[in-house]
Amino acid sequence: MRSLRSGHARRIMIQQGEKEEEVMVNINTTPLIDVMLVLLVMLIITIPLQTQSVQLALGRAVPVNETELPKTVTIGIDFDNSLSIDDTAISNEDALLDRFREIAANSDQPVVVVKPNRLANYKNVAIVLADAQRLGVKKITIANQQ
Repeated sequence: MRSLRSGHARRIMIQQGEKEEEVMVNINTTPLIDVMLVLLVMLIITIPLQTQSVQLALGRAVPVNETELPKTVTIGIDFDNSLSIDDTAISNEDALLDRFREIAANSDQPVVVVKPNRLANYKNVAIVLADAQRLGVKKITIANQQ
C-alpha cells in the first residue's frame, strides 16, 4: 500500500504547481521554559537560606583541675515529685526554700544543679526553678539524663 502523496498524486501536484506540505520539525519549547523558570524560582528562594549565618564568640576551653571545680548543690526531683538536696531526701518545700536562701546569702554562690527525673511533673520543675530565681540564686543549671 502506498500513501496518497506518493507516485501519481505527487506528480499531479507538481504539475499543478502546488507545493508539497512541509513537515514541521520545530520542538515545542514552552514546557521546557516553564520547567526552567520553576527551577530558577526555587533556586532563588533557597539560596538565602544557605547563606545566613550566626556569628558566635566561643570561649576557649581551659583544662580545669578537680580542686578548681565550682561547688555544686544538686536538687533532685524524683518521678513521684519528691525532692532531695545532694541525695538527701527532704520532707517539705520549706527546707528547699531555706537552702535557697542560704545559697543566695553567700557572695560566692555554688552552682545549683536541678536533676529532674524523666517522669517528674514539669510544673514541679518549673516551681523549683522559679523559687530559686525568686530567692536570688544566680547560678542555676538543669542536668540532662543519661
